[in-house]
Amino acid sequence: MKIPVLIPNIFNHPFTYDDNGLNLKKGDYVEIPFGKKSKIGVVWDEFEKNINKDFSIKPVLRKLKIPSLNIETIKFLKWFSEYNLVPLGMSLKLHLLSNEAIESYKINEFNKFKHSKKPNKLSLSSEQEKSLKEITSNDEKFRVHVIQGTTGSGKTIVYFNSLKKKIDEGFQGLILLPEIGLTRDFQKKFLDFFGFEAAIWHSSITKKNKKIIWSGISTGKIKVIIGARSSLFLPFLKLGLIIVDEEHDQSYKQDEGVIYNARDMAISKASFLNIPINLVTAVPSLETFYNIKKGKFLVTRLHKRYLDAKLPNHEIIKVNEGSSKKNLWISQKIIDKVNEHLNKKDQVLFFVNRRGFSPFVLCKNCLKPHSCPNCSINLVYHKRKGKLICHYCGFKSSLSRTCDKNKKCEYIFSGPGVEKVYEEVKNIFNGNKIEIFSSDTMNKKSSTNMLENIINNKINILIGTQLISKGFHFPNLNCIIVLDIDISLRGYDLRVAEKNLQLYHQLSGRAGRAGKPATVYFQTFKNNSNIISQITNSDPNKFLETELDLRRKNSLPPFERFIAIIISGKKETKVEELSNHLKEILEKKLNARILGPVVAPILKIKNNYRYRILIRSKKSENIQKNLSTILNKFKKQTEIKLVVDVDPISFN
Repeated sequence: MKIPVLIPNIFNHPFTYDDNGLNLKKGDYVEIPFGKKSKIGVVWDEFEKNINKDFSIKPVLRKLKIPSLNIETIKFLKWFSEYNLVPLGMSLKLHLLSNEAIESYKINEFNKFKHSKKPNKLSLSSEQEKSLKEITSNDEKFRVHVIQGTTGSGKTIVYFNSLKKKIDEGFQGLILLPEIGLTRDFQKKFLDFFGFEAAIWHSSITKKNKKIIWSGISTGKIKVIIGARSSLFLPFLKLGLIIVDEEHDQSYKQDEGVIYNARDMAISKASFLNIPINLVTAVPSLETFYNIKKGKFLVTRLHKRYLDAKLPNHEIIKVNEGSSKKNLWISQKIIDKVNEHLNKKDQVLFFVNRRGFSPFVLCKNCLKPHSCPNCSINLVYHKRKGKLICHYCGFKSSLSRTCDKNKKCEYIFSGPGVEKVYEEVKNIFNGNKIEIFSSDTMNKKSSTNMLENIINNKINILIGTQLISKGFHFPNLNCIIVLDIDISLRGYDLRVAEKNLQLYHQLSGRAGRAGKPATVYFQTFKNNSNIISQITNSDPNKFLETELDLRRKNSLPPFERFIAIIISGKKETKVEELSNHLKEILEKKLNARILGPVVAPILKIKNNYRYRILIRSKKSENIQKNLSTILNKFKKQTEIKLVVDVDPISFN
């Protein structure tokens, strides 16, 4: 009997095989001959189109001993492919593990993940009880419920209780987190509450552990996954609840390889599986806020912090208030404020959202900056590594360079990174224990010790990037200094206001969590008091209402669909010609506004020149289907790459 089998590759259709008398059904994992090799595939739900009835077909080699992929997940993968304009085989590739399906592991490999019905000893506040009741009273089928709560209000405990109910009923659960750096701390919280371990899934997990987890999830031996974006595609046997923590976080957008937004795809997957999903946030994304207003999403709000702790005060300090030493980023008034907090045994955080020592290095003799040879971007100097590094392609270079005037370059380091601020803080507040908290330091094994030292107040001053704003609980942190507010308020990104609102609410929420008075100080060169007061308002919904009105008036997302097409290649003239040609075709055949092509803000990345086309259409239009047909017929040279980004977040 003929059967369709989808394999994990760039093809947008399954291939036809003979079932070899194996009595195969939809969703079965099989090994098949493909070319000179064998591959793992899945028996699909429809045949490839335009089959030639006379061609000879090969037999399936064997059926794998794995529970079949359910039909709902097959439908989700098909929808995922159509929505994101991704070949069907590449969607399956996200589901399989390095093109493999893992059959079995020894039972003792799963002992630490064994479900324990540990009684919950943590009592909930009346507000949390009400929230939990609202969430669990409607969790038998698909619905999106937003848990919006002030930072420190106990959102995690609420959704832990909702997840516990589902696990006790025999279901599996998935908790999506936006950053790898959050998983270790979160795993401990999970173990303390549930009494058994969740499996952690992200890019740094070893291949052996990934095989164990893949097998455990597919057979139901593992109950809960705490993971990054890719965990959404794991082979859950009986998934009962999806939780997207920090749903607003833009790290959920996968912007390389297969491009998709994991939050949006999680909502769609829950819909196909007909299971509930909880979105958790202090400040919702504008898309989520819009869906709440339309009544598509339910919402529960938590206003009170744990132990009735007060939110921190906000104070704006201009650099020219009080004397400031030359060439220092930290003003004298900030120094005085920090000393007051240190004398009270408060922990202090200096926030600067740039890694490394300096983002711009210039020779004061020849005036040449250090730029990446592969990308049209400046190299960032990392003093601790003694290297200049490109944060796009990874190119590294030493600082030493011969000047055009036949002498050694003398450098000016422009703009502060965390390492530069660290040096400055160390000189000013000598005698205090000071550490950098960034993705460069928190992905290492020592990060667990650092977290414990911060919690136990063994570290007096932290120098942190955006990572520190995401979900950590530091009971002694009562003073936050925002050094780069002027820079973060700049830019032409349509989401810059929304990003800042979410970032500074999250950041403020790190302070004063144990009940002591806390303050966030914004150091500014300009008078940004009006903007700062807007983005730190205790009710962020007021800001979101204003921003939503602005988007509505200008027909911007979420009121229109944006699709970006990025054309890239080694020769700029060819990229430009092809971009213009594609625009002409799109204007003739697509019922949408076509903007561009324009040079991308970062023209060259990894030696490829980049041009962008932006498609704007009504949400009601089935724009992806028509665009897919056009792009499938569009002829381009093999050296030219064309990438489609549906619902773009970044416009670099």
